[in-house]
Amino acid sequence: MGILERHDTNAVRRLHMNAPERLNALSDEMLAALKAEFETLQDDTTIRAVILSGEGKAFCAGHDLKQMTAGRQAEYGGRAYFKDLFDRCTEVMLAIRALPQPVIAQVHGIATAAGCQLVASCDMAVAATGTRFGVNGVNIGLFCSTPMVALSRNIPRKQAFEMLTTGSFIDAQRALELGLVNRVVAPDAVAAEAEALAQTVADKLGTAVRIGKRAFYDQIEMTAADAYAHTGQVMVENMLHSDTAEGISAFLEKRPPEWEQ
Repeated sequence: MGILERHDTNAVRRLHMNAPERLNALSDEMLAALKAEFETLQDDTTIRAVILSGEGKAFCAGHDLKQMTAGRQAEYGGRAYFKDLFDRCTEVMLAIRALPQPVIAQVHGIATAAGCQLVASCDMAVAATGTRFGVNGVNIGLFCSTPMVALSRNIPRKQAFEMLTTGSFIDAQRALELGLVNRVVAPDAVAAEAEALAQTVADKLGTAVRIGKRAFYDQIEMTAADAYAHTGQVMVENMLHSDTAEGISAFLEKRPPEWEQ
């Protein structure tokens, strides 16, 4: 078995991080595997939702500190290595946002530092009770500056700042209250809950969801006026799609739609 396993079921792809002995850390190998899978998904219209999960007792413990320590031995204290590492991690996080398919994090155990960033970068998240979330790099003298980008776009800024500066953890229920996760369920139900959510998404018209995900992230960076102008045009293009016409007709005729895509 590889460091990142792939399983497809009913238009849903599960990507399962499989490095439990390293708490599924975002090592050089894990980042490369995630990037390769996301590149494959970019043009795959047969997959309409993605679940990201982890093996063992943790979802993801962030960057691989042993690799980072080894990287420090390079020229200039590892400056070029660290710049490359954080750039590669950023590429993976942005790739999730750029994917046409919604990505659901299935979280258990811990999600810390860049692991918490990974949860925040996913479109939705389902967490097991007992899961702990933290951007706790400050505890070892490394402020979680890149994880901060995703976290501060998910939860209120004062709560994000407190997590970043104190290194304190929050539990799954608090993560739900703050908006970091969508649902919290018992540990033995978290996989089924993530799969049910993914299947609900996958059952929708893939074209509409792809259009909608891109528009969601485009408009969120705009002023309200620009966002309305942009999304109005997006809806025009969506309305002109033949499968959308079929969906509306089916609704009016009280029958299931017969979509081509």
